[in-house]
Amino acid sequence: MRSDDPDRELSANPALRRILGRHGGPELLDLLADGMSGGDLTTLLLEVFRRRADRRSPAEVMRRYRSDRFVAPAPISFTALRRTEDALLSALPDGFETLVLAPVLPLAAHSAVATVDPRKVMATVRGSEVAADPTNALALEASLRRSRALDADPRSSAPVRLAAGQRVTRAQQFGEPGMLAHFQILGLVTAGRDTGSRSFEHEQLAEHLRFAARAMAAAGARQTQIRLTCLDDASRPVVDRARDECAVLPDVLVTEDPDRTTGRGYYRGICFKIFAGVEGNCPEVGDGGFVDWSQLLTGNRKERLLISGFGVDRLAGTLASPS
Repeated sequence: MRSDDPDRELSANPALRRILGRHGGPELLDLLADGMSGGDLTTLLLEVFRRRADRRSPAEVMRRYRSDRFVAPAPISFTALRRTEDALLSALPDGFETLVLAPVLPLAAHSAVATVDPRKVMATVRGSEVAADPTNALALEASLRRSRALDADPRSSAPVRLAAGQRVTRAQQFGEPGMLAHFQILGLVTAGRDTGSRSFEHEQLAEHLRFAARAMAAAGARQTQIRLTCLDDASRPVVDRARDECAVLPDVLVTEDPDRTTGRGYYRGICFKIFAGVEGNCPEVGDGGFVDWSQLLTGNRKERLLISGFGVDRLAGTLASPS
């Protein structure tokens, strides 16, 4: 989320204003952000952190470990987490390739095409950022593969279906209990081409929602709810068809959520949430929808991309709780 008014950004950030007031003023920020090459900035920051690391004692490292929420082990057990993720992966449709993603992405991978505030992502001194959502990395890989397919055949409509489980980190503060600094997400993306009659949207949305229903059942959920949100009039036929098709799935309640506020501006046309668990305890465990990322990444307006993600920690913790 970029700001076109640096002065307003400074006025809204008292801590930053205080730091710059003590150490050279706004010119220092301009120098670091825009006044040197990426390679020079990396060299400078590596030396800064080398010196800071050299001064830190084992006792200081231990104190930091006790207090830093980003480095504490996950509260969920490894066995429960692995069992739940294995169950979700077992429900993947044929044709999905499961990848092992890198733990970092290029700088701005979460903000250049998606409406994610960069301050919620952990940047590194090497011009990269720690993964905050596997769908961003999967979208990059899917767009790369689609670009290669289009280079070979400009009319290629062959879909790219990718999935990955990834431990991610998000830097925003949460006041609610159970909100974690790092957690496991299973992400799915399907990339393809608009072939007319919104056939891509019909087919791929149905596939992702059927997967969600199967995956929740495989993980042991006794109740699953799919909440669909139509974001524009042109998507109404796709939503209606998806609602009707999912209504016949066993132990799945399909509703519409026209008042949903989250995800507007992030998703395009259609989005959905997945709630699952046991009777009386069915938290939100999944979220997805159509995005324009592949259009931006490939420079081709006919490209289409559907993403979905499932919180493995939250689902595992819910199903491990007594009903």
